[in-house]
Amino acid sequence: MNLDPGHLTLAQLADIAAGGITLELYDWAAVDASAALVAAAAAGDAPVYGVNTGFGKLASTRIAKDQLAALQLNLIRSHAVGVGAPMSPPVVRLMLATKAGSLARGFSGVRRVVVQSLLDAFNAGFIPYVPAQGSVGASGDLAPLAHLTLALMGEGEALVDGQRVPACAELARLGLAPLTLAAKEGLALINGTQASTALALHALIRFEGLFATALASGAMTLDAARGSDGPFDARIHAVRGQPGQIEVAGIYRALAAGSAIRASHREGDERVQDPYCLRCQPQVMGAALDQARHAAQVLVREANAVTDNPLVFDDVMISGGNFHAEPVAFAADNLALAIAEVGAIAERRIAMLIDPGISRLPPFLTADAGLHSGFMIAHVTAAALASENKSLAHPASVDSLPTSANQEDHVSMATFGARRLHAMLDNTAHIVAIELLAAAQGIDFLRPLTSSPAVEALHAHLRQHCASMPADHYLAPDIERAAALVQAGALAAPGAPRFAG
Repeated sequence: MNLDPGHLTLAQLADIAAGGITLELYDWAAVDASAALVAAAAAGDAPVYGVNTGFGKLASTRIAKDQLAALQLNLIRSHAVGVGAPMSPPVVRLMLATKAGSLARGFSGVRRVVVQSLLDAFNAGFIPYVPAQGSVGASGDLAPLAHLTLALMGEGEALVDGQRVPACAELARLGLAPLTLAAKEGLALINGTQASTALALHALIRFEGLFATALASGAMTLDAARGSDGPFDARIHAVRGQPGQIEVAGIYRALAAGSAIRASHREGDERVQDPYCLRCQPQVMGAALDQARHAAQVLVREANAVTDNPLVFDDVMISGGNFHAEPVAFAADNLALAIAEVGAIAERRIAMLIDPGISRLPPFLTADAGLHSGFMIAHVTAAALASENKSLAHPASVDSLPTSANQEDHVSMATFGARRLHAMLDNTAHIVAIELLAAAQGIDFLRPLTSSPAVEALHAHLRQHCASMPADHYLAPDIERAAALVQAGALAAPGAPRFAG
């Protein structure tokens, strides 16, 4: 893939996260020009932040010319203070690629060897060990990016098959030379939002398939509960005008088309309206789609952005604050709301299915309730996960703790805001998995009637991995198998909307 600085698409970023591709940069002119300006500043006598001064609160401290390389090395060593579990390989791949793309735009003053080192590491499958905790999302993701840089220098650690190994040994095994830094380069590598953005982007990519599967599980539940397809009429949604709602309603109509179950209760059904968890699916899921698309716009912009400091423009270096990750923090908070609501409405549909007073199916979806408990406690698990998501959905961006002796006195907390999305996605995937199992069980009770061709295909795929439950059996493995299908997008609704073009 040609790394076209400033023009990466969401589809390309998804490919980068997945790995198995190589990245190349064809135009180095901007990199070389900005590197020359920094070299001239380093050779001069004027104070230039990050080139011949200290950092943060120590910016007024001048550094001697013969200590400029040591300054950058010390910066990386001192800032590699992250803790916690390592960031996943897809996230680290995104960090490597987006940092290379940002530096390659030619506003950061690094030599081409720095950008090439990032690209070589990506192409060789080198995964630096980057602890996930320790960034407040302003002055950049300092600690995570310092760990990434330290590994490129051969002083940190790398991940190999999930195990921590010395980075120097892994670089040697892959035939990669350790990176040696010149003036400003350490600062350029650790200033920036690439860690928080990579975490949020990977969550967005994961959410797209989960969202598509939640549409399918909702449609399956609609038929299992013999709900009405009237609330999905295009005219209802057109007069409101919300684009996500309009699009999602069309998906539900397509999923319901041709259902013999629906045809069986068009006449003689005394119910007037379905519960909100059935008839308001376009409104809830459509709003989640709109939020995800807005987050995608912000995060793709940020993945292509220049976010270090100071920046090089023609013949001047200017200090600013592009490293402040507030856009990422807001996008992550909006994604958290959407993920939580997708899980919340799915949990309500499970509760509806096991309640015979609403679903008109056997209690707890078992034919001999009492002797068998059916999906009683599977729903409890879904409720626990939905409740956990409520706590995790609390906005991260509204919190701020001053750091660096009050020099960095307002921060975004974007990195945690993005990191917690992955736990929420895992929770919601399991909720949707439980719904799929419950809805499939409900449809089994309606045989010989069939659902729509689209829903029957999804039902058949699920049943290849998870059997029906005429009597109680060990259900946890079924939930895990179904969750794996959800995570893989194997049960996604056909024609589901994408988050970006």
